[in-house]
Amino acid sequence: MPSADQTVQDQTSGDQSHPLHAGDREVVDRLLAAHDPADADLVDAARLLMRYATFPGAADLRDDLARALRLWGLDREGLHARTREIWARGFRPGPAAPAEAVGSGFDTADGDGS
Repeated sequence: MPSADQTVQDQTSGDQSHPLHAGDREVVDRLLAAHDPADADLVDAARLLMRYATFPGAADLRDDLARALRLWGLDREGLHARTREIWARGFRPGPAAPAEAVGSGFDTADGDGS
């Protein structure tokens, strides 16, 4: 949540505070720590770049996203080319289900067969 001073500064400079900034800040911090980005990292970076591209505020997020791309050796076009390939391979966002989540979860191996 922005401080009272930040809110006043935003109002006087014309910058707006995005309602998803706090959660997106956590994602961007995770992206900055990713030395070898996974597919989900690249998709998150592209998603957030699009969200904040024309948003009047959140310069900190835009700057850090640009820094993450530099760390990964990518530019925006390279990122978008990679994410198009990722989506074309059938990528779906969200956590992958663990192998043991398949089935009912009832283990019949320990039973007596009745």
